[in-house]
Amino acid sequence: MSSPKRVVLAYSGGLDTSVILRWLIERYRCEVVAFCADLGQGEELIPIREKALRTGASAVHVVDLRERFVRDFIFPMLRANAVYEGAYLLGTSIARPLIAAAQVELAATEGADTVAHGATGKGNDQVRFELTYAALAPHLRVIAPWREWELTSRSALIEFAKRYDIPVPVTPERPYSTDRNLFHCSYEGGVLEDPWAEPPAKMFQLTQDPEAAPDVGVPVEIDFERGDPVAVGGERLGPVPLLTRLNRLGGEHGIGRVDLVENRFVGMKSRGVYETPGGTILHVARRALESLTLDREMLHLRDALVPRYAEMIYYGFWFSPERQALQTLMDECSRDVTGTVRLRLYKGNVSVVGRRSPRSLYRTDFATFEADTVYRQRDAEGFIALNALRLKIRALRDRTGP
Repeated sequence: MSSPKRVVLAYSGGLDTSVILRWLIERYRCEVVAFCADLGQGEELIPIREKALRTGASAVHVVDLRERFVRDFIFPMLRANAVYEGAYLLGTSIARPLIAAAQVELAATEGADTVAHGATGKGNDQVRFELTYAALAPHLRVIAPWREWELTSRSALIEFAKRYDIPVPVTPERPYSTDRNLFHCSYEGGVLEDPWAEPPAKMFQLTQDPEAAPDVGVPVEIDFERGDPVAVGGERLGPVPLLTRLNRLGGEHGIGRVDLVENRFVGMKSRGVYETPGGTILHVARRALESLTLDREMLHLRDALVPRYAEMIYYGFWFSPERQALQTLMDECSRDVTGTVRLRLYKGNVSVVGRRSPRSLYRTDFATFEADTVYRQRDAEGFIALNALRLKIRALRDRTGP
């Protein structure tokens, strides 16, 4: 296979992609265009351009994808109430298909023949990136350095970085890797590889320790329309300002910390620690509003499919036909999820204290324990008898024998 001429590298400025940028140049004698997706990393992006150019990039593109990220990826995922293995709200998983899609778009603009990423051969991200490449640009060559180079450890990468005068972001004070975006921050590796070890208190970036959070809870109201949040405290906000507001509120009250040993797609278990303050608030709020507005069988059917949907995102199948088909069902289930939820945030907890909706299926005249004129309690007798019939027949058989 001929050497690539121009490569678009998904570049974060961290140790791995910084080394990869230089390695691609040395290994293939090619042009490398550094692509960085702005997904809300904040100040982390400030040195990106200068660092990439210093390392040898022929061009650097920092693309603001925050609006697209929240509107077209996070909100659809939240409409499905996606949670992986009962705890993980998929903050890293949902970012990768967008980064890869935007990378492919840039490759077309730049006339590149190759794309590259910094995911390791042990992780999930390699699958997420490359399934997206395959779905959107199967003609592009893919280079995954972790699967072909001789640098087999973080220590080897650090030595390579020193050789080419590349700043190393991993230090003894921060012996773990992080991934941050507008939805969450994740931590893995280093000291966290021991599942018995408590995460360092200074590690967390988005949330303060729940024990140090205010001693008085704060109420917050969130308005939804057709499944998507549109206002906080009565103030209508766009997707990015809304999530930013809830991140700040949740962070102040220690909301959204998760410490999880999860099953990677490649077959091994991995320990991850996550902060998802705004996402946790939205997840709890939506569940509360759905309890008012969704038909019982629709809710139960949707909930039965949530693990499968979450698995699709975790594994990297965002652009697959099965995820897109399932999204249609999730969106249909969200049509009536309109209304307001009142929550109370207190020391790491999100409590639902009220919900209302113009599309509510809750009827006080049917549910009341007081006297009513709309429900005949005697009707329950036949309902129970018919549902009990198969159990009664089975019991009679087992008691009398064949």
